Amino acid sequence: MTPRPRSEDTPKKNSAKKPAAEKRTPAERPTAGRKAAGKAPAERPAGGRETAGPVPAGSRPEKPGSRPEKPGSRPEEPGSRPEEPGSRPEEPGSGPVPAGSGAVHAAAGPADRQRLLDGTHHDPHGVLGAHPVPGGVGFRAFRPYALGVTVVTDGLRAELRDDGDGFFSGMLPLRAVPDSYRLLVAYEGTVLETEDAYRFLPALGELDLHLIGEGRHEELWRALGAEPMEHQGVAGTRFTVWAPNARGVRVAGGFNFWDGTGHPMRSLGSSGVWELFVPAVGEGELYKFDITRPDGSRTLRADPMARRTEAPPATSSIVHASHHEWRDAEWMAKRAERPVHEAPFSVYEVHLPSWRPGLTYRQLADQLPAYVADLGFTHVELMPVAEHPFGGSWGYQVTGFYAPTARLGTPDDFKHLVDSLHRAGVGVLMDWVPAHFPRDEWALAEFDGRPLYEHADPRRADHPDWGTLEFDYGRREVRNFLVANATYWCEEFHIDGLRVDAVASMLYLDYSREPGQWVPNEHGGRENLDAVAFLQEMNATVYRRNPGVVTVAEESTAWDGVTRATHHSGPGGFGGLGFGLKWNMGWMHDSLDYVSHDPVHRKYHHDEMTFSMVYAYSENYVLPISHDEVVHGKRSLVSKMPGDWWRRRADLRAYLAFMWAHPGKQLLFMGQEFAQGAEWSEAHGPDWWLLDPSYGAEADHRGVRDLVRDLNAVYRDEPALWERDTDPSGFAWITGDSADDNVFAFLRHAADGTPLLAVSHFSPAVRHDYRLGVPDDVPAWHEILNTDTARYGGGDVTNPDPVKPEPTPWHGRAASIRLTLPPLATVWLRPA
Repeated sequence: MTPRPRSEDTPKKNSAKKPAAEKRTPAERPTAGRKAAGKAPAERPAGGRETAGPVPAGSRPEKPGSRPEKPGSRPEEPGSRPEEPGSRPEEPGSGPVPAGSGAVHAAAGPADRQRLLDGTHHDPHGVLGAHPVPGGVGFRAFRPYALGVTVVTDGLRAELRDDGDGFFSGMLPLRAVPDSYRLLVAYEGTVLETEDAYRFLPALGELDLHLIGEGRHEELWRALGAEPMEHQGVAGTRFTVWAPNARGVRVAGGFNFWDGTGHPMRSLGSSGVWELFVPAVGEGELYKFDITRPDGSRTLRADPMARRTEAPPATSSIVHASHHEWRDAEWMAKRAERPVHEAPFSVYEVHLPSWRPGLTYRQLADQLPAYVADLGFTHVELMPVAEHPFGGSWGYQVTGFYAPTARLGTPDDFKHLVDSLHRAGVGVLMDWVPAHFPRDEWALAEFDGRPLYEHADPRRADHPDWGTLEFDYGRREVRNFLVANATYWCEEFHIDGLRVDAVASMLYLDYSREPGQWVPNEHGGRENLDAVAFLQEMNATVYRRNPGVVTVAEESTAWDGVTRATHHSGPGGFGGLGFGLKWNMGWMHDSLDYVSHDPVHRKYHHDEMTFSMVYAYSENYVLPISHDEVVHGKRSLVSKMPGDWWRRRADLRAYLAFMWAHPGKQLLFMGQEFAQGAEWSEAHGPDWWLLDPSYGAEADHRGVRDLVRDLNAVYRDEPALWERDTDPSGFAWITGDSADDNVFAFLRHAADGTPLLAVSHFSPAVRHDYRLGVPDDVPAWHEILNTDTARYGGGDVTNPDPVKPEPTPWHGRAASIRLTLPPLATVWLRPA
């Protein structure tokens, strides 16, 4: 994680704040409106058929002798009502209205009109559209800036009465409401033919609403957001949003020049969901929700469920439908064949925007899979790809939880990258951030005017470290938003695992808080019981729906049972959190501290390399050398080592081989695989020039990368290094107390008992005939990896011949061998 400076967009508590509609970004302002300053924007029908001339340049045309009316203008004075229907000349070819079917007045009532104008109507469909009335069917339309509206149905054509403020109404002598009809909307110089959005039934089913209300909709992205679809035989987009505190919601976008006045949404009962099906709006349209808060003010918000967004700093949501055709069926079929804790699992952590700066998802797909596969990593872990406004947060302050960042391309482009990695035999993990979200006023914070996604109590909502807001895990709809999001990435993008960020900050109510700044739980404790329940539900749901997927916790405390099953209770009475793996932050801190000391002092810190085995089997661990360890003054991995350049590289090579042999899975951040000396920067990424053959020290960096490649290759081929990672029978010390020699030696065992001997020597001296106790049932040992090999940049002090045990008891074993230990090196041996 990295702290994020408070956004300039952070809302300030100011009762005089202007409505959000007055603060539109340049991307949201209608371009046509700039050509006619002071005039109201005309509605641009999305896909509506234009029958005469172009749409005027964003203004409502003036009637002869009158000023142009705007929505919300004062009521008409007596005598100012426009002419009755039928008094205007008919359009050529339109034909007369059949006898007895002339439209008569059926206007909306004053209260409905005002609520529609104010954006506070819960049921616009109950007013607008076609409805049975005495004597026929009444038609009402709300078309701000229109000159006139005509209804066309069943061969009839009737002009509606202009009731002012953009309202039009009339009655046709029909026996029933027609199954379909169209509207001809007249603007200055043009007539547009379109469907009436208010003739459609809700496009969201009762089961969806029930599951949303229960907080159990596991495919929430199919119910909320913008969904292109065909509804009642008409193509368009269904817009839905959860905003239970809103007095009204309207949808605004490019299709109505960002004026949502004419597109109010309906409230679907107690669910808190608002819905509107807009005909002819399709993929690629920009939109936001224009929300009227409980206090009557308005705010323009991006869709929390948007599956595609504009590239920052623009903030609009985009209507999206996927057209990607997956080609990774073989990978998906086999990924669940073996539990992850009993399989090789070596991870390369990547920040996509800076791995090769400037590359798109599709361009990355041409390079990243081949690079990772060549180095032998089993998986990549992508730092957060969900949309985030501030690049300096590295993706850890998310506003678009359902949208891959548009900085690198479209959602389908990101799917192409995942697909390419799978076809190269590389799994894909991604960092997922359900711990908090930023305060940007166009996003989730006080989304509908009151705390909604965040907790209502500021002591529970305010994150003290990052200036962000924490989710209200006790609210079922919020929990559903996050649980469904986890399954969304796994199912829609074929993600193979989620590394959940900042779990510790979720689990403890007093995390980074002083006494008096937090409220105990119902039992008087510091545990966040709501967060515990959320994490258990998330893990259980992800594993049930997606066999072969793994969840990984970044959890830095001693919380009991992070990787224990949710239905198994521990000593504290809690069920397990249900994660598959947990980052071993203790091993990382201790081991890095050890190698940072000069070899002459390391004997005083010897326990820092052995203590991890005291708790190694309390959880299923990953050994992480992540981005957090090579930024903000912590120095790169090779630069943490003491001494001159040769010794630093030797220490790095020995450390990596010790790490690969230690129980647990491995994770290495990009750039560390070739001993980059500088800290990582998101602005320019890894220093690839270090591998340029024209660079004088290129061989030094290439040697470390060659070692990483060989570590992964031998690791995959030796089940002893991964098959019993979580089983104490898979590990045995040879010597863990040779502090004066700076030596660590241990055995790893495969499920069939085959051993592998790992010996690490963190002293710069060569030790000849160094005796180590070994099992007496192995006739000879063969060196399979030595980090001092010349091709890695070492001094080439090796054990080229098979090493045979002698019947000399040592280290509590009946037999022993004599090895040559290279300086600052790790050696792996297996039975010859």
